[in-house]
Amino acid sequence: MQEKNTPNQQRITVALTGASGMPYALRLLECLLAQGQQVYLLISSAARVVLATEENLKLSGSPSAMQAELCQRFNVNAEQLQVFGKEEWFSPVASGSAAPKRMVVIPCSTGSLSAIATGASDNLIERAADVVLKERGQLILVPREMPLHSIHLQHMLTLANMGATIMPAAPGFYHQPTSIRDLVDFVVARILDHLELGQDIMPRWGYDSRSS
Repeated sequence: MQEKNTPNQQRITVALTGASGMPYALRLLECLLAQGQQVYLLISSAARVVLATEENLKLSGSPSAMQAELCQRFNVNAEQLQVFGKEEWFSPVASGSAAPKRMVVIPCSTGSLSAIATGASDNLIERAADVVLKERGQLILVPREMPLHSIHLQHMLTLANMGATIMPAAPGFYHQPTSIRDLVDFVVARILDHLELGQDIMPRWGYDSRSS
């Protein structure tokens, strides 16, 4: 699909991999699309299994069908939300000359963490992350795993030293959450803050009326 003349700051790649935490991913997509961001979406086969398990969202296998289903879910058009398959090497995210400078992997499995840390680039998610790193863009990884062993931690350190931001799906509780949605919003709000995108889904520390 030919890329439109969308300003670079309004384009972002989002990748879903096979870790628990799909409510975070869907809420982030909702917020990005509501702000008018153009999203290039990558979904692994394992992520589709987790989406069906955690969100009862059973997506079709083909990228075009997934795109239609998700555009309907979020009420956006196919230009704003584009889904690419794991071997679409001619997609914009596969090349530094066309890829967005921002990417979020949410949730990020430890397998994807390992592949990105070692530059494997065996599928489009790994390649897209590699492109963002080599182009000195902004890569945010949201791992959801516990406990962590030394290899997981070493991969996180490697990626942090390469400029990636590691943001574990670890919500705080000082905002006195009363629902799962409140916990999800805590993490998503922090991601939006790091992307330097405005957000009003979660009050910032010191501005909540409960703290006054």
